[in-house]
Amino acid sequence: MDTLFWLLNFPVSHGYAMVFIAGFSLMGLGALAVRPVGRGSTRLGRVRESEGLPDASAGATGRVILGHVQRALFRVLAIVMLAGLVLGILGLTRVPVTNAYIHANGVPTTATLDGEWVTFSTPSGETYTLESNFFTPAQYPDPDAFFSGDQVVVRYLAGHPQAFVIDSEQSAG
Repeated sequence: MDTLFWLLNFPVSHGYAMVFIAGFSLMGLGALAVRPVGRGSTRLGRVRESEGLPDASAGATGRVILGHVQRALFRVLAIVMLAGLVLGILGLTRVPVTNAYIHANGVPTTATLDGEWVTFSTPSGETYTLESNFFTPAQYPDPDAFFSGDQVVVRYLAGHPQAFVIDSEQSAG
């Protein structure tokens, strides 16, 4: 379950960038996902067909199969990008999509806060410096909390420390 929330946390915590990336990607992926495949699917093929000329792609079933596989792949990618867009918008509107789970199941530790950067160490000795940006702050339960000191309490997923939240109840300053 931690891995799922770690994966969901990326578009939520990078909401501003995700909205633009997914928004523009969906235009191209959508066009590629609905393009026609097979006989008469190109303008040249339709002209050849209307003029009664033999189809140049006769016997090219491999290309048709590849076209269908590509179209299915683009549909899957479009769905993934659409999910990223929705998660990014939810992150920008400060809906705690992943923050509540990370807060409830995370390992607490102290961290230093330097602007938008949070630095903390895990018990194994690994040090992480991660961003908690202005648009999608990694704070829970109060995303609008203000911290006056540089010491805060963070909760991170033990298997995936990149998914973290600043515990605004214990870090109130």
